[in-house]
Amino acid sequence: MKILLTGANGMVGKNILDAAKKHSHQFIAPSSQELNLLDFNSVQNYLEQHQPEMIIHAAGIVGGIQANMAQPVKFLVENMQMGLNILNAARANKVQQFLNLSSSCMYPRDAANPLQEELILKGELEPTNEGYALAKITSTRLCEYIHQEDSSFLYKTIIPCNLYGKYDKFDPKNSHMIPAVIRKISEAKKQELSEIDIWGDGLARREFMYAEDLADFIFYAIDNFSAMPQNLNVGLGTDYTINEYYQAVANVIGFNGKFVHDLSKPVGMKQKLIDDSKLKAFGWQFKTSLEQGISNTYQFYLSEYDHD
Repeated sequence: MKILLTGANGMVGKNILDAAKKHSHQFIAPSSQELNLLDFNSVQNYLEQHQPEMIIHAAGIVGGIQANMAQPVKFLVENMQMGLNILNAARANKVQQFLNLSSSCMYPRDAANPLQEELILKGELEPTNEGYALAKITSTRLCEYIHQEDSSFLYKTIIPCNLYGKYDKFDPKNSHMIPAVIRKISEAKKQELSEIDIWGDGLARREFMYAEDLADFIFYAIDNFSAMPQNLNVGLGTDYTINEYYQAVANVIGFNGKFVHDLSKPVGMKQKLIDDSKLKAFGWQFKTSLEQGISNTYQFYLSEYDHD
C-alpha cells in the first residue's frame, strides 16, 4: 500500500519509519517544508499529486505541562488546523483509509480510571493541556462524522497512552516525563549530586509505553484495519507512580542519591490509565518492559546527547 505519514520527523514518525523496513508498504514521509499542514491548499495539492491509499496522521505540536501552559494558543490552533486540513483534503481526494493519532489527554480530568473510549466529551478537561486536548477531540470526532456520512471512508483514531523511547526530546523545557527524568538523573550522577527534586508528591500515576511498541501496533492495525474499532486505546493497561518511574530510571543509570518532593509544583491529573479491553479483543499486546524500554532510551540519550 502507498501510505502518507505526517509527522515523520517526530518520535512516533521515526519509530514508524524504522519499523517500516520490515514491511513491504511504500511510505511517503514529507518534511514540513514539503507539506505544510497548516495550509489547506498545500495539503490538497500534495494529495492530488501523490494519491496515497492511506494516511497516518502523526504530526502535532507536542510538549509537557510547561510547554502546554506557556503556549495554549499554539497548541490549540496549530493542532486543530493540521487535523482539519489533512482530514478534509483526504476526504476530498477520496483517500479511503485514515489512521488518526490522538492522545489520552482527551479524556475528562475527573473520569474514572481505567479510561474507556466512550468517555470522550463526557466531562471537563484537564486545564494544563486543554488546548491540545480540544484539538485532538475535534479530529477524533471529524473521523467519526466522515465515516458516518459515507461508510466507505474508514477514518479511525487510536488513543495512545504516554510514550517515550528512541528519538525522544530530552530538553527539560518541552520534553515529556521519562526523557526529562533520564536527562535529570544522568546529569545528577555526573555531577555527583546527593539528591534530586520531584514535582509534587510523586504519587500521581502515569502509563508510559515504549514508542517502538506503538509502531509495532500501527503495522498490526494496517493489516487488520477494517476490524479495528472506530476509536481505540493503545497502551499497557497498567501504570506506575511518578516516584516509581524516577526509581526505575535511577536503577538503570546507577544513581544512588535520594529524592526530595517539591510540593509547590503542578502535577497534572492524578491518574491517566487507559482501558485496554478493546485493544486485547483486537488481538494486540505491548512487548517491551519498563526496564528494557528505559535502558534502550538511556542508550539512545547517551549516543545522541551526552558526548562528554
